[in-house]
Amino acid sequence: MTDTSPPTIDPRAALRWHTMPLPESPWLHEEVAQRMQERLDLIKLQPLSWLHWAPLKGGMQAHGLLAQRYPKAACTVVESPPRLDDVRQGLHQPWWTAQRWRQPATQVVSHVQQPAQMLWANMCLHMVADPQALMAQWHSALQVDGFLMFSCLGPDSLKELRGLYQALGWPAPSHELTDMHDWGDQLVAAGFAEPVMDMERITLSFETPQRLLQELRGLGRNLHVARFPALRGRHWHAQLLSELDKLPLQLTFEVLYGHAFKPARRLKVGAQSEISLQDMRAALQQGKGMGLSGQAKERI
Repeated sequence: MTDTSPPTIDPRAALRWHTMPLPESPWLHEEVAQRMQERLDLIKLQPLSWLHWAPLKGGMQAHGLLAQRYPKAACTVVESPPRLDDVRQGLHQPWWTAQRWRQPATQVVSHVQQPAQMLWANMCLHMVADPQALMAQWHSALQVDGFLMFSCLGPDSLKELRGLYQALGWPAPSHELTDMHDWGDQLVAAGFAEPVMDMERITLSFETPQRLLQELRGLGRNLHVARFPALRGRHWHAQLLSELDKLPLQLTFEVLYGHAFKPARRLKVGAQSEISLQDMRAALQQGKGMGLSGQAKERI
């Protein structure tokens, strides 16, 4: 049986990170979002509604790309309460812009009120203390036959920094990250169907150790339960910069991409079964829909 708990994540540290303000979306997240939206070319379904999950960390520029791809689709942005005003300001368009009048108005909420046909979640899953609970939210937020698009970091990320910390005898610089095959198993456990995962590696180079650390601070925090429990001093920071300067100033990120569909709920029938009127109506409606030459086969 697959362990669905996230490796080594401290829930309190994860909560602090998710409520921490951000001046702008990280460059790497915007780049990953650009690459992930190109994968939408493989999806034949053109959603009439979509959800953008946590765009401040996932990429505000990506929101514009998706709005251009689906100009007639209604969009709802789901963000944590402390960041709702920041999202509204970031998405605000002057009244004289043509796009404001041509597209449905974007709603910004903290809780999903209406299921949508697509849910977009970029670079957030690896920083969540309870990914199964988040996947359950995603599943509930999708319509039947709707699809999920997400990305996150994989276990080969930051291998240069992990090697350095291990050589110096320091605690790990980051919590452990989940393999893409385990994410696929967890999607199925959450009720999704036909999960597809793929991976690529992105290597970033930096001019100085200071610039490297600045980039890391924008991407996340060390959520490891065994991380150093207090504040580091100036001597430690100077040693870290010195040790980094001895190495090639680069960081590798293993980026995982995934998508999956929300299937219709199957009725469980035994020797003697009781089926509610609501479930019977849903099953009949699904039967009518499948008369259209196999809707599932037209997705990809």
